[in-house]
Amino acid sequence: MKLRFTPEALSEFRELLEYTESHSRQGAVNVNARIQRILKNLADYPLSGTMTDAAGMRRIAVTPYPYLIFYLAAPDEIVIVGIRHAARDPDSMPDSSGDL
Repeated sequence: MKLRFTPEALSEFRELLEYTESHSRQGAVNVNARIQRILKNLADYPLSGTMTDAAGMRRIAVTPYPYLIFYLAAPDEIVIVGIRHAARDPDSMPDSSGDL
């Protein structure tokens, strides 16, 4: 299945890796590898994330790291809508009514 990032989600992904790398190069490598494994798994199992209150939106945790991936699973592609730190204000999350 095709995987696509929105421009905002791609920017968030880059920012979180840059921030992590500024504190630990190996940490950034580890976080990136974990996110890549989750994205590969989503391509195989697009409904594996938890449904949110937003129509069609799902989220999956990047355990053991404190990040959430928000996505839409369409029949032919998965659209990554956001990758956020779990401690961020819930109203700023892609599944909140104000961000869609």
